[in-house]
Amino acid sequence: MAKNPYEVLGVASSAGDDEIQKAFRRLAKKSHPDLHPGDKKAEDRFKELNAAYDILGDAAKRARFDRGEIDASGNEIRQNPFARGARHGAAGGAGGGQHFSFEDLDLGDLFGGMFRGGQGGPRGGDPFGGGGGRPGRGEDQRFMLEVDFEEAAVGATKRLTLPNGKSLDVNIPPGINEGQTIRLKGQGAPGHGGPAGDALIEVKVRPHPAFRREGRDIYAEVPISLGEAVAGGKVEVPTVHGPVAMTVPKWTNGGARMRLKGKGVPATKSEPAGDQYVVFEIVLPKTPDKDLEEFVKNWAERKPYNPRK
Repeated sequence: MAKNPYEVLGVASSAGDDEIQKAFRRLAKKSHPDLHPGDKKAEDRFKELNAAYDILGDAAKRARFDRGEIDASGNEIRQNPFARGARHGAAGGAGGGQHFSFEDLDLGDLFGGMFRGGQGGPRGGDPFGGGGGRPGRGEDQRFMLEVDFEEAAVGATKRLTLPNGKSLDVNIPPGINEGQTIRLKGQGAPGHGGPAGDALIEVKVRPHPAFRREGRDIYAEVPISLGEAVAGGKVEVPTVHGPVAMTVPKWTNGGARMRLKGKGVPATKSEPAGDQYVVFEIVLPKTPDKDLEEFVKNWAERKPYNPRK
């Protein structure tokens, strides 16, 4: 048999909406099952508080209860036409309506709405956030997603698994930068009678050993041999779109730069494609070579020059 909701919340029948709401918040905080794991009494008490607030937190239900039209569980009361007045708050069986069960209300909802404002703070329709019973939008939730350098440059679809086991396919747009946020509408926390919040995906880009970005352009250091630097030759150059063949001109110095047009971040409706710049680095053999040392020594003695002028 359900108790009188005014008695459950410890308020007078003349109490205002704010007073009822504050009483519910205070008592629900003390009895929340997450704070009393395995305590059946705390669980039952929490359900009792929910049932009471289900009546008194809804202006229409409260008025009907005060008039004796429904009982403490929200069930209809059949009126006796010969009675001098309706009974006030008669008890009955299990009720329905807007019930906040302890399974649906976590500690983040319970405490967060009490102490923070702005985004993720009190919401209309949430008994902890005010709003006079209006439907409330769910909270936005933040996640981190790490992507490869190439995926950030040319775009990709990545699957993100949330803590609750749900998976989301996240579209990574070409040219996204480290720390940028992707918003997935309606994929956040469920609302309280209103729409769900959004999932905010912050992107982290893994560094690449060969590439770096400046805006929509990409730079890559490409090692070449002493022979390729002097005599020229064909080399394979990596790009974010795949390897391409490139001709190294004769007498290429270390640090020389060549451009691969359109091989940077792909074009969008508002921005043109970036380029890739190849910076050559002359690399000597790992194992010292006596013949090369002798040749260079003799050549330098015959044809000296000063590269530091």
